[in-house]
Amino acid sequence: MKSLLISGDRSGSGKTSITLGICAALSRDNVVQPFKVAMDYIDPSYLTGVTGRMCRNLDSFVMTPEQILCSYQNACIGADIAVIEGVRGLYEGSDAILDTGSTASVSKMLDQNVILVVNAQSITRSAAAIVKGFCAFDPDVKIKGIILNQIISEKHKEKAKTAIETTTGIPVIGAIPRSEEMKLTMRHLGLVPFLEGKNDAEFLSRVNKVAEIIERNIDMDALLELSKEESVPLNKPLMFEKKSASDVKIGIAVDEAFNFYYNDLFEILPALGAEVVRFSPVHDRLPDADGYIFGGGYPEMFADALEKNTLMRDAVVEVSENNVPIYAECGGLIYLTKKLTLKKGWNNLESDVSYEMAGVFDGETRMPTRRVIGYVKGESDSKCPLGKSSFSGHEFHHTDVILPSDTHFSYRLSRGLGIRENLDGALKNKTLASYTHLHPTASFEMIKNFVTGCRSKN
Repeated sequence: MKSLLISGDRSGSGKTSITLGICAALSRDNVVQPFKVAMDYIDPSYLTGVTGRMCRNLDSFVMTPEQILCSYQNACIGADIAVIEGVRGLYEGSDAILDTGSTASVSKMLDQNVILVVNAQSITRSAAAIVKGFCAFDPDVKIKGIILNQIISEKHKEKAKTAIETTTGIPVIGAIPRSEEMKLTMRHLGLVPFLEGKNDAEFLSRVNKVAEIIERNIDMDALLELSKEESVPLNKPLMFEKKSASDVKIGIAVDEAFNFYYNDLFEILPALGAEVVRFSPVHDRLPDADGYIFGGGYPEMFADALEKNTLMRDAVVEVSENNVPIYAECGGLIYLTKKLTLKKGWNNLESDVSYEMAGVFDGETRMPTRRVIGYVKGESDSKCPLGKSSFSGHEFHHTDVILPSDTHFSYRLSRGLGIRENLDGALKNKTLASYTHLHPTASFEMIKNFVTGCRSKN
């Protein structure tokens, strides 16, 4: 198997579109397994869409090196090439000195060759200084090739290419022209998720155009020559190995409103003996199950449809009152409140508009508020359906959830904001809802406890 990691010199370098195009091009003749560094949902949805294989997230803040390797090896079974997309700049992480949470840390853990995307807008010789600095900053990071982005002419390309190759000896294998066609559709939390856009002809046309531009302007043979050769995993790691027949059903909300999941979840649950039953809070009735998971997403974009599905809303309240375990993250938390209020000015609204949500929690979600993004650390208490545990995760939202003062919170955060005052994980009956997103591989024992709770319901 071949493998490589594509990183950028900064946020906005263009690595997402470039990685998307590379994966789409390689997938024509290869089985490509995509990965994304850090806790992110939207970029992985595109990489999953163009390769046909579930993109996995690798994050050195929330995951140990052993967990990263376990997830990586499991996903690579059956692949011809692994492509890892970095996050932000190559060395950006959670700390000013240590490289925890960075693309660089993952590249070293997996001994990957790095292709660095350099935003060359308005620079030529300075691009060589950037590359030289990146190479010298951490010699253990193996930068093997360069892709220039935002190139405006052949002269621009040749001058920057000559400067980099003469100064550093590292080959420039691609130069992407500045073009509006390289821009993917954006929203307040980033790109529009692939699942939501895949049935839109204009959306797919834009994705395909990005792939065409990338394939025309990158030497794909040189890219493969610079990739790493490694052994293909043959057997699933124990965490992902299904050991027995399923004896419990867990319903997972998956549709255009709820699609923020780390894909390891869909293998860990079956490995724990759970049958996954996907359903849509927008379109369906609630299926019969022993427990339910409502992931993140964009419920605010589909609030009207969610409100109109009263059979779903009523059923969710009923199963919660019957102590069926429910776990909800961010968008799921919003859905479980009583009301979602979108404020005047948001999405060109002329006045505040409110929508009825499921109402498991007697609270209100308000949007927009300040944008919150960052890592969290915390501990769950003994009442938590996921068990008493320490955890690391991520929060990313543009809302405030206002809950009654007597709400029990199962999470105490030492890092992060949570729902209020470093408290998160609102609990009612056996329903837990939080702003914190957990990675299922990093929080394997907590997921295991949830499945055990669903099983004991029987």
